[in-house]
Formats: sequence, structure tokens, C-alpha cells
Amino acid sequence: MSKTIKGILLAGLMGLSAGAMALTLKSDAPERYVVKKGDTLWGISERFTNDAWQWPEIWYLNEKIENPHLIFPGDELSLVMINGEMRLTVTKRGEASRTVKLQPTARVEPIESAIPAIPQDAIRGFLRHNRVVAPAELDNAPRIISGEDARLMMGAGGKVYARGEFGEEVSAAYGVFRRGQVYRDPQTNEVLGLEATDIGQGRVEAKDGDIVTLELERTNQQVAIGDLLLPTEDRALLANYYPKAPAKALNGQILAVSGGVTQVGQYDVVVLNRGERDGLEAGSVLLVKKTGNVVYDRVAGERVQLPDERAGTVMVFRTFEKMSYGLVMRATRPLRVGDKIENPNQ
Repeated sequence: MSKTIKGILLAGLMGLSAGAMALTLKSDAPERYVVKKGDTLWGISERFTNDAWQWPEIWYLNEKIENPHLIFPGDELSLVMINGEMRLTVTKRGEASRTVKLQPTARVEPIESAIPAIPQDAIRGFLRHNRVVAPAELDNAPRIISGEDARLMMGAGGKVYARGEFGEEVSAAYGVFRRGQVYRDPQTNEVLGLEATDIGQGRVEAKDGDIVTLELERTNQQVAIGDLLLPTEDRALLANYYPKAPAKALNGQILAVSGGVTQVGQYDVVVLNRGERDGLEAGSVLLVKKTGNVVYDRVAGERVQLPDERAGTVMVFRTFEKMSYGLVMRATRPLRVGDKIENPNQ
């Protein structure tokens, strides 16, 4: 990209929003980019800037655009400043390059074929199955008391019997869960939630008093006596998350990482000790900071705490009242459980 174009573009991006951090283009940012299958909006934005989470600031310049996030493989993207106005250079395959003002356009193409905002494979399981509940919710949940022919372990296609308070309205299907990790706040020791581990799902065949018969339709592992039932959730799988900073100041920590390990890397799912009550929602972006080392100042003869350093970016994709799940989108340094999180606009 020429220095002139890059300078003009940088000036325009830096003035996008008084409340947002100034965007800085990468030195190797491409002048044009052709969208490919498998791309994500975040990944494309990272080709232009290290602050990829601010892509709405780039693509929301014209409010007449109904949904600027619907971008499809084959689209060629280019940002330029012409006569003081931001314009989009669009080149379609087989067509000559043309510069058009950002405005609504008709497109006959399934929305499902648009590229997603973030990698869906990394979070799909956490959207479909993982659940955080209050401990009392599992204490009062119906429990599996037997398998068909008195079996102790059951798999998909088998039949199980569960007993408990189902209420007057029995659901058509139930998720089978097992008690998982209890999450507590590292500072206050408050119980933030209990992770209900997804074991499978069963469809109700019959009810006799407080006993329900279920056919196991799906199992991730063997269902055992004592596993618990929770009503299934009708959750849509979001493909488009619109990144934004939380509305208020926020500080917290990474509580855990999927897989039970302590090291954290890009596209790992992490558990955060902040949730809906703290202002987080799907799409909230947080900076990850590593605590500065304590060093010895030989001249002053004392120990000094070095400043915290920015080490990564996390985007929240599912929230609960007191905690949430986030996806590590960027890690410039090795991350660990216990690292700090904060609002990027602080």
C-alpha cells in the first residue's frame, strides 16, 4: 500500500469515534483483499490493524448500510479516502474494478454463505451444550435411577429411567448432565456458578408418577446412575458477533481454560469471573494483561512492581449472571489462568 493512501486512510480511521482507541494500520496492510472461504471478519480485520475488534468502526461509516457485516467469499475489499469521503473499492470476479460510495446494494445469496465474525468451530460445543447453573438447580434436578435391564452404564439408543420433580408440564426432551467444576471468585470467594457437564440428551417416551422413561438420542460419554436432567435450551447458534467494549469500567481474571490446562493460546475458550451483572454481553471485547514482575531497584534498595503489560484480546460469546465464556482472539504473549482482563477503553 502506498504511503499516501496509507496516510490518508490512517487519518480517517483515527477520527472514527471519539470514544474508541485510535486505529493504527499495520505496515504490511494490503491495499486490496479478496475474501476467501474459511475467512472470518476478525481475521480479515487483523490484516489491516492490530485492533481488529474495532471493525464496526470501519464498516459502520454509512448508516444507510443495512448490514455491512455480510461479506461473502469472492468479495474484494479495499478502504480508501476520496474527496474527503470514505469509499469502498469493490472488484467482483470477472468484472473491472469499480469504486462505489458505501450504500445499500441488492444481493441474491443465502445469508448462511456469508463469512462468520469469529471461528465457529472453536465455540460451537460451548453454545450447544455447556451450561453454568446455580448449585441449587442441580440439587433439585431429576436424576437417573436405572438403565434398561438394570444396566449401570448406558449409551445412545439405550433407555433410562429418571425420577424427580418434573412438574405438570414434562418437556419433550431433557439434557443429561453431571456435576462439573464449581467456580469461585478469586478475590471474594463468592460462588459464581457450577458448570454442568454435558453427557447427552434423551427424548421422553413415557411418564408414570414421578418416573420418566427416556430414550438416549445422543451421548458424549456413558450415562451413569445419578446423572441429572435439565430441560433442553433452545439456543440459536450466532454467526455474527458485533465486537464492542463494555459500557463501563471492568476488571477481572481468567478463571479456567477448556481442557483443564493452565496455558492459554489463540482460539482457546476461557472462563471469566465477570458476567451479565458486570455489563458483559455476547460480543464484549476485553484486553488480557499480565501482571508486571517485581524487580529489585539496587540504587533505591527496594522492590518495585513493574506495570502490567497487554498480552492478548478475548471476545465474550456466552454470558451468565456472574461469569462468562470468552474466546482468545489474539495472544501476543503466553497467557495463563489468573491473568487479568479489563475494558479496552480504560
